[in-house]
Amino acid sequence: LHPMMGVVSSRIQKLCDRVASSTLLEDRRDAVRALKSLSKKYRMEVGTQAMDHLINILQTDRSDSEILGYALDTLYNVICNDEEEEQDENAQKQADDLSLQFTDTFIQDPEHVTLLLTLLEEFDFHVRWPGVKLLTALLKNQGPQIQGIILVSPMGVSRLMDLLADSREVIRNDGLLLLQQLTKGNAAIQKIVAFENAFERLLDIITEEGSSDGGIVVEDCLLLLLNLLKNNSSNQNFFKEGSYIQRMKPWFEVGDDNSGWSAQKVTNLHLMLQLVRVMVSPVNSPGATASCQKSMFQCGLLQQLCTILMATGVPADILTETINTVSEVIRGSQVNQDYFASVNAPSNPPRPAIVVLLMSMVNERQPFVLRCAVLYCFQCFLYKNQKGQGEIVATLLPSTIDANSISAGQLLCGGLFSADSLSNWCAAVALAHALQDNLTQKEQLLRVQLATSLGKPPVSLLQQCTNILSQGDKIVRRGSKVQTRVGLLMLLCTWISNCPIAVTHFLHNQENVPFLTAQISENLGEDERLVQGLCALLLGICIYYNDNSLENYTKEKLKQLIEKRIGKENFVEKLGFITKHELYSRAAQKPQPVFPSPEQMLFDHEFTKLVKELEGVITKAVHKSSEEEKKEEEVKKTLEQHDNIVTQYKELIREQDAQLQELKEQVASMTSQNEQLQATITQQQSQIQQHKDQYNILKLKLGGCTSLASNSQGDGSQVNGLQTEELTQLREEVEELRKQHSLLQTQLSDKDALISSLTAEGPAGGSDNTELLQELEALRSQVQSQSTEIGQLKMERQDLLRRSSDTLPSSDSSLDAAKMAELESRLGAQTSEMERLKAEVKNLSESRAELEKQLDSTTSTVAILQTEKEKLQTDVQESKKEQDDLLMLLADQDQKITSLKKRLKDLGETVEKLLDLKQNKHQGNTACL
Repeated sequence: LHPMMGVVSSRIQKLCDRVASSTLLEDRRDAVRALKSLSKKYRMEVGTQAMDHLINILQTDRSDSEILGYALDTLYNVICNDEEEEQDENAQKQADDLSLQFTDTFIQDPEHVTLLLTLLEEFDFHVRWPGVKLLTALLKNQGPQIQGIILVSPMGVSRLMDLLADSREVIRNDGLLLLQQLTKGNAAIQKIVAFENAFERLLDIITEEGSSDGGIVVEDCLLLLLNLLKNNSSNQNFFKEGSYIQRMKPWFEVGDDNSGWSAQKVTNLHLMLQLVRVMVSPVNSPGATASCQKSMFQCGLLQQLCTILMATGVPADILTETINTVSEVIRGSQVNQDYFASVNAPSNPPRPAIVVLLMSMVNERQPFVLRCAVLYCFQCFLYKNQKGQGEIVATLLPSTIDANSISAGQLLCGGLFSADSLSNWCAAVALAHALQDNLTQKEQLLRVQLATSLGKPPVSLLQQCTNILSQGDKIVRRGSKVQTRVGLLMLLCTWISNCPIAVTHFLHNQENVPFLTAQISENLGEDERLVQGLCALLLGICIYYNDNSLENYTKEKLKQLIEKRIGKENFVEKLGFITKHELYSRAAQKPQPVFPSPEQMLFDHEFTKLVKELEGVITKAVHKSSEEEKKEEEVKKTLEQHDNIVTQYKELIREQDAQLQELKEQVASMTSQNEQLQATITQQQSQIQQHKDQYNILKLKLGGCTSLASNSQGDGSQVNGLQTEELTQLREEVEELRKQHSLLQTQLSDKDALISSLTAEGPAGGSDNTELLQELEALRSQVQSQSTEIGQLKMERQDLLRRSSDTLPSSDSSLDAAKMAELESRLGAQTSEMERLKAEVKNLSESRAELEKQLDSTTSTVAILQTEKEKLQTDVQESKKEQDDLLMLLADQDQKITSLKKRLKDLGETVEKLLDLKQNKHQGNTACL
């Protein structure tokens, strides 16, 4: 072997010399090709002797793509262990160490990585593809170092993103693998890749490849998306704002026939569901999670997931992951929780999805992971959902129990008291979540009564839970398992915490406190320590939330009992068993119940929060003396008084601030008003001055006109006489108009009476419409003539005024002006009266139109009734015909019966005997049924 290795080493050295010293490109190319052929089998030798020469080729022979491809392939073979044959553990470890060694050698100079990034810009397939593979291998071996070099390299990430746009699928697909390695655990690179439009490109590739029905390329895209989004709030927000959540909905469209799913489809759909969960994970910020949950409901993604949930033929692991996904999509979102409550399973009769899921949870034949997923879904449905909690508890109350259907409450009670300890634990935890932070439902659950056996009175649910823990019958032997007892104790602790009424009910049972003290004081095995700790917690809750309503079990008496029977230090030590348990910290990490095996299913996430909250306060409450408690209560009262005083002062300050702000606004408003008034006063003063000037000018002009009026006094009498005659004529015309007005009013009254009678008669009075129309037309003509006369009278009045103003002096016109004013007022009154008449005529026209409409409506109603009458007559004729046919049939039947009776008599049988035989046969059949 050694001579052979020496020969190989010598050959490799000669090839390296040719690569380094040969001036002909063809010679160097042949030497590199020979090194490539030896690189897989003799990695150590080729890597040790040729790596520097190969890197030099990459730097100097950039113009020849063939030699570059050989050099990159050789480096890839040296750095990456691609042995297809299975190796033993030692050989595999040596190969991996060799890969790390050569990777470190290559990246000692960061410029080598930069050089490799530059070569990836070459479009030639023989350069680009081996370059992608080499960089991927480097990232697998020394990811953080390579990521740091690429991050500081100008346009380093952008060059790699261009690989996704390569039309050659081999390069694109290997580019996906490269980006997977590049984005692992580096938030900065993840952000850069996301903002290089990665989401759009990856979703397009997934769609082109067939979504969930696609191949391994879809899986690679989904893995890259998970790298970009998991624990990266910035990318998650970018994904949501870019409306990419909506593009996920078509992934989950499944048909009616779900049999025969390929392994690749199961893998793809599993990753798709994980991608949805990443966006709504409980570890994300509440605001971001709520926003994504809202988007998933609005785009129909949640509805699509519920369809998969209720579909048949879905593989078990996909169904389990779908339940977990729906759980986190609805967790803490009231709208989504309400929708989930309305989903029904496609059964006959339809059942709520919650009931169907709970049936799986309490069924011990279902897979363990599926039962855990259903429990998680139920917990998420009730998380911060007081409405849902009330609906679940209501199914247990006597007034709402439906004996004909299975409810969620019945399933939980059945699981709570079944023989399967896992069902006991799941049902207890599920019921505890229905009471979480909800005082109303804790009090309502006290009303639940259970029927134990015939002849015995019902017992409360609280009493039955304590019976399982404390009594020594068959129920105890079933509940003696640690898992069952832990579940019941967690339920009781959650139930009575922060609920003094429930504490009173619990203490009212005389057997509960002795049982708890006995359990705590005993020295039990390792498995029973957790039960002792939970019993100590339950007894501590009874002290801390005790309202002292029971004389035998006040706070002070319970503390004295602990001191005598258990000892305070021993009690606190037993209480600490809970948090010291190895499974406690695991359950406290995340809400989802994930357990390696059913036996390790002991703690609930929400219960760990309750323990953390109560352990300290219970310890203090047990150690406090009565005097310290009194002092503490006094301090609390004093603090409450101070808080009330501070609150009052805060309210007073707020009111004063509001008043001050209001006064400031009033001052600003009044200041602006004052400025406006000042401007108005200035403007009015200028106008007054102008009016004074005009008055003085008019006064001077009036003095000149007085002398002119005295000279023309003699001609005034003639004009005055003429004016008097015209006024007399106008008065006569006005009097005539008044008479016509009275006549018109009388006619309108008659028409009003006629319209009233027509309205009372209804459609029957339609024959008088023609007469009413003629009378309305006559009335219109009279009003028109009246208007014409008034117009003429106005023209004469204006002419008279014009002539008066031309001939009458100003000093003698006061009396005539008064008469003219009176005449004008009368004419105005007459005009207004005419307007009123016109309005009444308009009203009469509208009434006539309404009557015509009523007549048309009545006519159509009569036509409809006539049609119905004809239809009824036809039906009556058909009924008579059918009746006649029936009578004929009855007559034929009577004839047949008569002939049959006659035949029976001829045969010697009586009709009464035959009837008795039929009746006996009928009674026999009834008995059989």
